[in-house]
Amino acid sequence: MQLDHSFTVPAGPDDAWKLFLDLGRVAPCMPGAVLDTLAGDSFTGRVKVKVGAVQMSYRGEGTVTRDDATRSMHLGLSGSETRGAGTVSATVTATLTADPAGTLVRVRTDLDITGRPAQFGRGIMTEVGDRIVQQFATRLEELLRTPGPGAAETVCSPLPHEPEAVDLGAAALPVLLRKAAVPAAAFLVAVVVVQALRRRSRR
Repeated sequence: MQLDHSFTVPAGPDDAWKLFLDLGRVAPCMPGAVLDTLAGDSFTGRVKVKVGAVQMSYRGEGTVTRDDATRSMHLGLSGSETRGAGTVSATVTATLTADPAGTLVRVRTDLDITGRPAQFGRGIMTEVGDRIVQQFATRLEELLRTPGPGAAETVCSPLPHEPEAVDLGAAALPVLLRKAAVPAAAFLVAVVVVQALRRRSRR
């Protein structure tokens, strides 16, 4: 599944690129994610999402490569559910270019996911991705406007040791309802038939 998103940050390409090079500052701005370890170009972390009362937690690892000439970075990510059989792997490419508003960031994600989220399909995953990317962009903007060594923890991650679940309910609920419509309808039909048979037997 391929997903494309874009957003702008209120900084010139050079300043924005310097920020993106510092994964330790940028990672806490990603909603639902916590960076656990960072050693060179390798890292580990956790992601937590929820749909209504259902919550899913993932633990994974990744590597990052950067190209200063094109201001692009590539992330290879893989993870699995901490309580479940679901897995996820992704290749993410982010490219920064000059924009009248500052810097335009284009993000392309090649995603392979199994388990419960796989039922949502590309349309819902794109909508969910849009929401997460926009939250990420808002936090980056706040981070750029709040200089200082502790700004990432203050602006992006008020609870840096435990991820705060991203609620996908608003986007995913319509799909879940559609998938539940057929068995729900069958159940209602069965109830009607049983009631009709009971009325006939009483006669």
